[in-house]
Amino acid sequence: MKRGWLLVFLAIRTVMGAPAAPAPGSQVVVLFNRRMPESHALAEYYAGRRHVPRDQVIGFDLPSTDDLSRTEFRDALQLPLAAELARRDLWRMGSVTIPATTNHPARVERRVVSSRIRYLAICYGVPLRIAEDPALKEEGVERVRAEFRHNTAAVDSELAILPLAEAGVLLTGPYLNPFYGTTNPAALNPTNGLLLVARLDGPTVAIARGLVDKAMEAETNGLWGRAYFDLRGTSDPGLKLGDDWIRTAAEYCRRLGFETVVDTNPPTFRAGFPMSQIAFYAGWYDEHVSGPLAQPEVEFMPGAFAYHLHSWSAVSLRTTNRNWAGPLLAKGVTATMGCVSEPYLVGTPDVGVVISRLVYPGWTYGEAACAGQGFLSWMTTVVGDPLYRPFGRNLDQLHADLERRGSPYAEWAYLRLIDINLASGRPAGQIVSLLETLPLAKRSSLLSEKLGDLYALLGKPASAVFEYGRGLELVTSPLQRVRLRLTLGEKLTALDRLPEAWDDYEKLLQEMPGYPDPQAVHRLQLPLAQKLDRAADVRRLQALLAAP
Repeated sequence: MKRGWLLVFLAIRTVMGAPAAPAPGSQVVVLFNRRMPESHALAEYYAGRRHVPRDQVIGFDLPSTDDLSRTEFRDALQLPLAAELARRDLWRMGSVTIPATTNHPARVERRVVSSRIRYLAICYGVPLRIAEDPALKEEGVERVRAEFRHNTAAVDSELAILPLAEAGVLLTGPYLNPFYGTTNPAALNPTNGLLLVARLDGPTVAIARGLVDKAMEAETNGLWGRAYFDLRGTSDPGLKLGDDWIRTAAEYCRRLGFETVVDTNPPTFRAGFPMSQIAFYAGWYDEHVSGPLAQPEVEFMPGAFAYHLHSWSAVSLRTTNRNWAGPLLAKGVTATMGCVSEPYLVGTPDVGVVISRLVYPGWTYGEAACAGQGFLSWMTTVVGDPLYRPFGRNLDQLHADLERRGSPYAEWAYLRLIDINLASGRPAGQIVSLLETLPLAKRSSLLSEKLGDLYALLGKPASAVFEYGRGLELVTSPLQRVRLRLTLGEKLTALDRLPEAWDDYEKLLQEMPGYPDPQAVHRLQLPLAQKLDRAADVRRLQALLAAP
């Protein structure tokens, strides 16, 4: 390895810190529905892959529907699970004195005082939502804001406060998560009233089963790819919070070395946008899956996290074309989140906290997801392996391992190292000098594309065109190829190399006959056809663009 790249690695050590130890399966309880054999089989599969002790795989007779009543939840799941955890000595309940506050006198509560477990993995077949119980009467409801004054909740979110099951927590409205935004993962413990809950679920049991496989693949090889964030570009005080959360997530990804795209236009990404090789996605506010994520093939990388902020994004996990959580899982995402009913914006997950905790300190998905929720006992369901830790390994050590194994992911590690250094202020010219000497850059479409981007940044458009063209000669993903074609056509046009630009756009449409937005390409071609005196093509393109 050349010394220039060693300097890049040294920069990484100050960013990523030491590798974190994996969370052991002994900290997990796996929950399944005894009435569904496939639920039990999934629980056993997960327990085997994560080395969960057999005594920590627990099933109950539950409805096979998305919904269950408050009474069913209490009598068939909540109280039996709490009792079973105590019976199996997985945690111990005791009396705790809660000190007096300004609003409350000192009191004694029954709660978890010691625990061997931290995580609850809920398997396909366990109901998703607790239905509203209009007969439920509780003292103190008048203190709950009017819009929150109901007792519907996600099963997962209600079970997150299972350690407080005997503490008399108000079921009407949300429970404020005292560890929202925490930087101390050890605080997320049943002894502090929290259970880290996520579910292995999706449109089919096979998809649910695949969540642990993809998580463990990403733990072995790293989570690589690109990051896409879709803001609404709003200044509305009532909506700005959502943009702020997504913008924060985007900035963390950029600083930590992911090729990051941020769309600030009110509409969501158009269908033809080349959203290739997705590691992270967050956006809002379409009701149903749309744009690039609704196409037949979506390029989610192994381990990818994707989330779309909408009030009913996870109203069901069985759908493949409605709402968001189900379709994202069907398209291949490894981890997602969503709401089972109206949470109001402040009650949705803070994706900025989730992604920042997942990437920078290398927390588990269960820890990051819990820290990103302002409310528990509310509407959020977290889907994915709670033990998933994609960034638990030091980046330079992982990169060395990938190179030693001859892994194709090594090129992604170089790309991320480059972007971390650029984000930290290292001059683009220095990066270009290093990249020009790297043999892998001659064989990697990713690195050729990056070198082209850097040449363009440095005002060397002819060199950029050469690199984009070389990238197209190498192995690409279909959507990376679309992006390279679009970028190359733009640069060729700017250089007045119009016949080459025309040929480039023609090749794009030939190579991608199912491209979802051909009219966007036609609009780029029309002025070229006019300048090149291609009269027949001008008439053809005008007719195509005039068609409804």
